Amino acid sequence: MDDLITVVGIGADGWRGLPEASRDALREAEVLLGGPRQLDLVPGDLAGERRAWPSPLVRALPGLLDELAGHRVAVLASGDPMFFGIGATLARIAGPERLRVLAHPSSVALACARLGWASENVTVHSVVGRPLDRIRRALAPGARLLVLSAGSGSPAEIAGLLSGGGWGGSALTVLERLGADDERIRPGTAAAPPADADPLNVVAIECVPDAGLVPHGETPGLPDDAYDHDGQLTKREVRAVTLAHLAPRPGELLWDVGAGSGSIGIEWMRAHPGCGAVAVEPRPERAERIARNASKLGVPGLRVVTGRAPEALDGLPAPDAVFVGGGLTRDGVLDACLSALRPGGRLVANAVTVQTEAALAAAHAAHGGDLVRVQVARAEPVGGFHGWRPAMPVTIWSHMRRDEP
Repeated sequence: MDDLITVVGIGADGWRGLPEASRDALREAEVLLGGPRQLDLVPGDLAGERRAWPSPLVRALPGLLDELAGHRVAVLASGDPMFFGIGATLARIAGPERLRVLAHPSSVALACARLGWASENVTVHSVVGRPLDRIRRALAPGARLLVLSAGSGSPAEIAGLLSGGGWGGSALTVLERLGADDERIRPGTAAAPPADADPLNVVAIECVPDAGLVPHGETPGLPDDAYDHDGQLTKREVRAVTLAHLAPRPGELLWDVGAGSGSIGIEWMRAHPGCGAVAVEPRPERAERIARNASKLGVPGLRVVTGRAPEALDGLPAPDAVFVGGGLTRDGVLDACLSALRPGGRLVANAVTVQTEAALAAAHAAHGGDLVRVQVARAEPVGGFHGWRPAMPVTIWSHMRRDEP
C-alpha cells in the first residue's frame, strides 16, 4: 500500500535492541517521524528525511499525513506503540488499515521483569499529559501500580501525593532508562523517594496505608465524610441505591444535574475508568467544591459546568444516564433531560419535598418507569440507651428510554 505507515517501537537500548524487520523498515523509509529523543536513537546514516512531531500534535496530524501520502513513512515510538503510545492515536486518525506496527517490549513489561511482578496483577497509569490525581483512585492496601512518568520531576510529585494522602509508607521504586546499558533501579519509599531521577523513568508503587488510614471501598456509597459539603449531599445509603438504578457501564457518560457536592457523578466515574460525567451546578462555590472532591477521590476528569438547568445543558454531549438531584420543579429541566438521553439511557431523579415528589409522580404517570421510596434511620443516644432517628424519606423515580435512534 502506498499509504502504509510503519510504526516502529524502540527502547532505550536504541538500534541494537531492534529486530531486523524494524531495522529494515527504518532503512527503507523516505520519511522518519518521531520525537527528538526517538530520532536520536537511530543511526545518522539512514537515508530518510527526519521530521520531529509538530505541535499541537493531534491537531496537526491529519494535515501531516495528507502531505506525506504516497511516501514510505516510518514512525518511531517509545516501546510498544499501542500502549499509551502514538500508535493508538495514528490508528484513530489515519485508520488501522493504514498501519503496520512493529512493537517493542514496553517499559511496563521491562519494569515487571525487573521487579518480578506478575503483569496481570499490576495497574498501569500515565501522568504524561494527564492529571496526577488519577492515581488516587487506584490506591489500595497491597496494590501494585506502575506509573509512566512525564519527566524527572514525576517521582517526587507522585511521592508527595502518596505521603499527603496517608500512603507515606508505600514502597516507591524508580526505574530509569530501562533496557539501556546505563539503566538504574532505585528503591525508596513515598516518604523518602530517590532523588534526581532521569527524565526517562517509570515509578513502581507497592501501596501501604499509614496507621489509622481507612481506605475507601470499591462499591458505591462512600462515607459521607469523604466529601466536603455544605449539607447538599446525597447521603450514603440513598447514594448507593441511586447508583444501582443508574447502572454505570464502561464508556458511558452521566449528567449529574443539580450536582450539589458532586457525589453521584464522582461515584459514577469511580465505577470504571471509562466512565465519564458532567456535573451541572448553578452555585459557583459548590461547583468549585465539586472539582476539589473529584480530585481528592481520584476522578479529576469530572467536568464541572457552572450554570442552571435547563439552559446549562445546551451543547453538552448526549448522556447515557442522567441524575437529577436538584431543579426538578424548574420548568423544562426534566423534559430536557429526558429528550437528551440516548436510546437505552437511564434517568434517575430523587425527591424529598412534597413539591418535587409531585413532579416525580407526574413524570411516572406520563412516562412509566419505577417509583421507590427509601427511608433510613440511624441509632442515636436516648438517655443511657439508643433509639432510631429517621431521616427524611427520599422518593426515587427511574426511567429507561426505549425508543430507537
